[in-house]
Amino acid sequence: MTPVKQKSIAKWILIGMSVLVVSLILWNTYAFFQRFKEEERIKMKIWAAAQAEILQTSDLERDLGALPLEVLTNNTSTPMILVNVNGISTPSNMSEKIVKDPEKIQQKIKEFARENEPIEINFKNEKLATLYYGNSEVLTKLKYYPIALILIILLFIAVILLFYRTSKISDQNKLWAGMAKETAHQIGTPLSSLVGWAEILKSQNTDPAIITEIEKDIFRLQTITDRFSKIGSVPVLTTLNIIGETKNAYDYLKERSSKLITFDFIAPDYPIMAKINPQLFSWTIENLVKNAIDAMKGKGDLRIEIRDGGRHVNLLVTDTGKGIPKNHYKTIFNPGFTTKRRGWGLGLSLVQRIIEDYHEGKVKVLHSDIGKGTTMQITLKVTS
Repeated sequence: MTPVKQKSIAKWILIGMSVLVVSLILWNTYAFFQRFKEEERIKMKIWAAAQAEILQTSDLERDLGALPLEVLTNNTSTPMILVNVNGISTPSNMSEKIVKDPEKIQQKIKEFARENEPIEINFKNEKLATLYYGNSEVLTKLKYYPIALILIILLFIAVILLFYRTSKISDQNKLWAGMAKETAHQIGTPLSSLVGWAEILKSQNTDPAIITEIEKDIFRLQTITDRFSKIGSVPVLTTLNIIGETKNAYDYLKERSSKLITFDFIAPDYPIMAKINPQLFSWTIENLVKNAIDAMKGKGDLRIEIRDGGRHVNLLVTDTGKGIPKNHYKTIFNPGFTTKRRGWGLGLSLVQRIIEDYHEGKVKVLHSDIGKGTTMQITLKVTS
């Protein structure tokens, strides 16, 4: 059995045991509640019997020290209303605000009748009064105890699921970081050979233009290797000119893109400094530009614009592609989200992670019109 499957089984066993324990507690609580409720009813029946004896006894015969009167005076916890045959109500163990308000007394009579069956007080088959009573304070608290318990167990289950989800994401991140570093290591060997072959070509009087293009691609591979090696570790940020770094990535992509795409680069004629990692920042620009090219299906207008916002610098990538529905403005950054048949859905997820996690910036869809195009915006802090 794999470790992942073992963790999954352990998770469900733990949740199952938690549900079982809570079910037993709820059942016992319910049984205790019913027993306590029955005992309270027996107490109220004794009180009603004592009340019947008091009502049918004349003043001359009544003994103030007798047991019935003691029973009546000892009940101070259960709210009740005694209604005689003339409809006169006598509330007990209730707030003064309710006692003085006839309408509230009638409301309480209806409420008590729903909670507990009223007790008729009779003497020799003659009805003397009706006793309406509610749940005592202890019984009321006990009634809400299962709800609090259910909320606690739901919170407990949520914490367990969150823990396992976080653990799973952490394991996945470690796996991807390990694969990225291994990829960088594997690329390093043939890359060294390419550098050697380039030197050999130079010595054989090969066309310098060809050598230059080969060296550009070698540099490109070195940059990719450097990028992959940085995944999973905290990158070093350096204060650089955003305009220059963006222009470098822009120029490289422009030379290697379809001639059916019209490129445009707009930026201030002065440097704008910000703390960035050049390899990861250029990766971000490339991902945004490639997404824009894919959205236009290799034909259209693409513009990169840099705007000085004072304390911040905004970098806008605008295309004339198919556009993004408004309900996808945030989901496009989720790992795995893609509209391409062969896409992995990692490009924009990487962009968001590089900009927001490593550079403490923001990336978003500034605006998009279906069938007209999209503008993506990156915002970074400017250094003085």
